[in-house]
Amino acid sequence: MSAVPHTLLAAGEASEHRTLIITLFAVFVVATLVITVWAGRQTKDAADFYAGGRQFTGFQNGLAVSGDYMSAASFLGIAGAIALFGYDGFLYSIGFLVAWLVALLLVAEPLRNSGRYTMGDVLAYRMRQRPVRTAAGTSTIVVSIFYLLAQMAGAGVLVSLLLGITSDGGKIGIVALVGLLMIVYVTIGGMKGTTWVQMVKAVLLIAGAVLLTFLVLLKFDFNISELLGRAADNSGKGSAFLEPGLRYGATGTSKLDFLSLGIALVLGTAGLPHILIRFYTVPTAKAARKSVLWAIGLIGVFYLMTLALGFGAAALIKPGEIIASNKAGNTAAPLLALHLGGVDSNWGAILLATISAVAFATILAVVAGLTLASSSSFAHDIYANVLKKGRATEQQEVRAARWATVGIGAVSIVLGALARDLNVAGLVALAFAVAASANLPTILYSLFWKRFTTAGALWSIYGGLVTAVGLVLFSPVVSGKPTSMFPGVDFHWFPLENPGLISIPVGFLLGVVGTLLSKETPDAAKYAELEVRSLTGTGAH
Repeated sequence: MSAVPHTLLAAGEASEHRTLIITLFAVFVVATLVITVWAGRQTKDAADFYAGGRQFTGFQNGLAVSGDYMSAASFLGIAGAIALFGYDGFLYSIGFLVAWLVALLLVAEPLRNSGRYTMGDVLAYRMRQRPVRTAAGTSTIVVSIFYLLAQMAGAGVLVSLLLGITSDGGKIGIVALVGLLMIVYVTIGGMKGTTWVQMVKAVLLIAGAVLLTFLVLLKFDFNISELLGRAADNSGKGSAFLEPGLRYGATGTSKLDFLSLGIALVLGTAGLPHILIRFYTVPTAKAARKSVLWAIGLIGVFYLMTLALGFGAAALIKPGEIIASNKAGNTAAPLLALHLGGVDSNWGAILLATISAVAFATILAVVAGLTLASSSSFAHDIYANVLKKGRATEQQEVRAARWATVGIGAVSIVLGALARDLNVAGLVALAFAVAASANLPTILYSLFWKRFTTAGALWSIYGGLVTAVGLVLFSPVVSGKPTSMFPGVDFHWFPLENPGLISIPVGFLLGVVGTLLSKETPDAAKYAELEVRSLTGTGAH
């Protein structure tokens, strides 16, 4: 084995085969743009732009949902977390997967039956329109931007590795390029274009993961015990690498951090705006249920393969070399591809370029879904129903959504540039925490609590949102550690890296307090109507 660090080899291979790499990237980008333009020509009204005309089958939507969910966090962040922390890194995979049961059992079908385009539709059905739509739109945009940070950080890391870019200016330029591409996808293609891109990307990502998993197992003669043993030895941590506690067990604070992370992951999916709007793209509640079942199957298989990717990287690459390439371990999967193909060979360069191009397609598809969710919520909830008081035409609403896409894209580029050295799985976990704190309590209370009022919804959304975002700002994620967003300063006082342990109970509690303190009398007839509709689909759009 060569003594030259693999990070340097990766950059060297990239420079030698830069034409191949750029060609592969260009093929992926052009192919997805062609799909987007084709779908954009079929987008004729608001239902097409927001919900793809509700024409997708359960399988198609399940494929798109899994494409939307298996983001840069899944492919790059989890593989990196496992490569560096072993057993504790895999906890992300478990949390992301278990979360789907909450979405399936509590949210998917009632939401599809009750809403039209956004989460705000469900809340506004039995409450005062303008305040709850403003709150729902604000929350959706904040959660989406947190999630977008992770994708932008992943894109910057990935393309920098491939093209040998080491300067901060170059990495920021890549983040800006991804932002511009996502704006094009959403403004032209709407939900139809985004859904087709996500379906193609899901197939590519699963195929890429299957290929890497097969090559890792082949390397160890399909002996999983030998793979794990080599990973433990190569990590420098010995048997501790395969046991709980390496990342989340050293201190009382790290154990609480794990608990906080687990709660955020399990409860967050059911409140993620870009996942929730996918349930509106199918014609019936049965198709919504079927799409979640397909998604669980596809995502479950993928997360099992992250074990092979993470432990394979740990077994074949020294941890110092992974960290030298990216402090948070986000490049472990592409480096594994290079090593499996042969560090000094054309196959290594081809495999590295292919896997990285798939990861890049993953990022583009997910950022398109996130941007669509937030721009739809702004246009439908805030612009059409609050600012225009329900008098906006469909054309005006779609135009507002397109302009919102540009604004959200610009904000994401700026914040993504700041977050380029953070682990993408950890960043996504923050989005899950904010979603579970602000969105989930209000969705569940609206659907299942007869007494719930507008005041309760506002207390819950704004209280959960402010608590979650406030704790993140004063946590080690932003300052106080070498891996923080601002490593040179320290103004953190909240010890946990994920706020879920505090902010999620606060969101649920404030919903109850706000409801009990308000003098508003809930509309019993509206609740009864919503209950019948959410359970049976009668009268659903």
